[in-house]
Amino acid sequence: MNAAVASAAAAPLSDATRARFAREVAKYPADQKQSAVMACLSIVQQEQGWVSPDSELAVAEYLGMPAMAVHEVTTFYNMYNQKPVGRFKLNVCTNAPCMFAGGPQALDHLCSQLGVEPYGTTADGQFTVQPSECLGACGDAPVMLVNDRHMCSFMSNDKLDQLVDGLRRAED
Repeated sequence: MNAAVASAAAAPLSDATRARFAREVAKYPADQKQSAVMACLSIVQQEQGWVSPDSELAVAEYLGMPAMAVHEVTTFYNMYNQKPVGRFKLNVCTNAPCMFAGGPQALDHLCSQLGVEPYGTTADGQFTVQPSECLGACGDAPVMLVNDRHMCSFMSNDKLDQLVDGLRRAED
């Protein structure tokens, strides 16, 4: 985290966000509320779509921990978006089992189909495509995760095309 970010004011948290944070913090002993950092970051991401530096500062202030410690968590785990992403974030596993079963080819196919490089977002803001570490479904390789929630298995080029077409037609 650079000095400008570290000195910036934290984004204010809504009452609803604070209530969600409080439910997570309550799961831990009072002197260990920092243990809720991952849950709080997930809440921020669910509400805003990504974890901004200001949001990291707000989480740090809420939990009473150094901003750098929150930033370390955000940057260590690839599940936290550190910049805005498309409406649909497509994580394609490229770890060893998926690598041998076509994961990199699935990533290349999606990127080619959508006209982006890995980690890129389509011009219309609909799709962000990125490689991912193991998603824990090695027997179903190649696998991908849509919006950090929906696991897709055995992703052939045809299934990838169908998925993208279906997501394009999806309504909010």
